[in-house]
Amino acid sequence: MIKLIASDMDGTLLDEHSEVPAETFGLIRELCEAGVHFAASSGRRLDTLHEFFAPVVDQMDFVASNGAQVVVSGELIDREVFSHIGLRRLKETVDNFDCLHIALFDRTQSFLLDDEDRFEREIDKDLLAAVRVYDVPAPEVNILKTSVFCDTPEYTMDMAYVLQRELGDRFVFAPSGSRWIDVMQVGVSKATGIRQIMEYLGIEANEVMAFGDAMNDYEILSMVGHPVAMGNGRYAVKQIAERVIGKNTEQAVQTEMRRVLEEARARA
Repeated sequence: MIKLIASDMDGTLLDEHSEVPAETFGLIRELCEAGVHFAASSGRRLDTLHEFFAPVVDQMDFVASNGAQVVVSGELIDREVFSHIGLRRLKETVDNFDCLHIALFDRTQSFLLDDEDRFEREIDKDLLAAVRVYDVPAPEVNILKTSVFCDTPEYTMDMAYVLQRELGDRFVFAPSGSRWIDVMQVGVSKATGIRQIMEYLGIEANEVMAFGDAMNDYEILSMVGHPVAMGNGRYAVKQIAERVIGKNTEQAVQTEMRRVLEEARARA
C-alpha cells in the first residue's frame, strides 16, 4: 500500500507553463482523506512552494531548497544552513572561472555575486527579491540554497565536474537545466528530506512512490520502493525507475495520483 507520494516539481508535477494543474489540489485533498501523504520535493524555497500549493498547504508536506527545509504536518522538522567558511571556499573556486556566477538564497531573498544581467532565470531559479552583493553575506545571514550559473551551456557539465573535484569534501554539485548547477551540502539532499518525512510518519520505503525527471531526483528514486520516472526525464533516472510514465505536459503524475487514490479507496 502506498502511504506517501513524493514528487519533484519542474519537469514532473508542473505543466508546460510551470504551473500546478488545477486538478492537483483536489487530488492532494482526497489522498490526504484516504490516508496517503503527499510531499513536494524541490530545489525551490519553502516560501515559493507555499505559493504554488496555497489551497492545500496544510494538507501536504514539503522538502524544499534541495532538502534544506523539511516540513511535515505543518511543522518545520529540519533546516540546514550553509556554513560561511564553506561558501567562502566556493566563491574562491568559482572566481577562477569567468563563465561561473553564484546565486545564494536565504528564506526570502536572492543574493547575486555578479550583475543580474549575467544570470538567466531558468525553471526553479526565479531569483526572487534579487540583491546584488560583492561578497558572501555575513555569517548571521542563513543561506539555505546555493546555485552556480554557467553562462556557456556547453561548459556546464565540465564545470560541475571541476567543482566536485575541487570542493567534493564539502558539497555535491548537480546540474539543473542547461546552465545551472545546484550546490548541496554533503548529507543534505531531497532524498534526506524525504527520509526524514518517512521516519517522522513511520513509513517504510516500500510504501513510498516518488516521481522525478532530473539527476537531483536520482537519490530519491534509488531510495524508495516505487520509483517512477517521467517520459521527459534523464536517461539515468529512467534506468533506475520501476516504471516510466508520460510527460509532465501530459499531466502524467496526476494520472498516477488518481490511480493511487482509487487503490486506497478500494482497500478502505
